[in-house]
Amino acid sequence: MKDFYYVYILQSETDGKNYAGYTQDLNLRFEQHNKGYVESTKNRRPFKMIYFEACLCQNDALRREKYFKTHYGKMFLKNRLKSYFTG
Repeated sequence: MKDFYYVYILQSETDGKNYAGYTQDLNLRFEQHNKGYVESTKNRRPFKMIYFEACLCQNDALRREKYFKTHYGKMFLKNRLKSYFTG
């Protein structure tokens, strides 16, 4: 599975807000977020991974990450994860 790029959504257990990112090594990146090695998220730990997608191309993953940071991307996730968010 090394040939994939992953787009992921983390949810902070501290403030409940989501974070979107992409990586080629999903497990390592998740670990880096939770250990505080990522500057932009180190004060919002711990995290839960609530969603991810695999892409065959880095450009596709980057475009998808940017989409998830838009209003429409957030609405897509809210709709996609409706059961998760409503309990």
